[in-house]
Amino acid sequence: MALESDSRCSRKHKVKVIGILFLVFVIILIISLIAVYTTSQKEEDTKVWKGQGTTKNLQEIVLGRCYNYLAMNPSIGVKDCNGIWQAFTDAVYKKNQCNITEDDYASLATLASQMIPCNKSLLWSKTNSLVHRYTKASQDFITLEDTFLGSMFDGLMWCGKLSSTGMNLDSCPAWDECDQNPISSFWKKASATVS
Repeated sequence: MALESDSRCSRKHKVKVIGILFLVFVIILIISLIAVYTTSQKEEDTKVWKGQGTTKNLQEIVLGRCYNYLAMNPSIGVKDCNGIWQAFTDAVYKKNQCNITEDDYASLATLASQMIPCNKSLLWSKTNSLVHRYTKASQDFITLEDTFLGSMFDGLMWCGKLSSTGMNLDSCPAWDECDQNPISSFWKKASATVS
């Protein structure tokens, strides 16, 4: 009887030990998977691109330009500058920065929409200084950077991070690193909204 009781106790003890070891194994496996995933996400966030990082104080600059444009051009109507900023960040936060599409900026383009008067011609601004001198001399022409949407982001750099909110201040994809980078896709969308 005592031998049988010892055998049952020994078996229960073995089952408990095996159960505890299995539980420890599962916990270690889960922690390892989380560590690998987190490390890979951090590596993507710290990837060094060829382009310069996000313009410092980007939010303050964009919001300031937004409010200034509205003050100088009351005919554009009521616009929600904070909503525009939120739509902008929704387009680039927590996304692969080489896979930002024009569609990602659709909400931003809608919030910042502007009617261009029929008597104005939109000039291509790739020849920047010449075209801008011309538009300053004649009120019949406008460049994309003179529109509400274009004026807020003209001359600025930006890109988000894959695994977190916030902008990458260190480096962003250059135009030649990937076709669907945040800047290129933005200007394509901005151009399409006024065409």
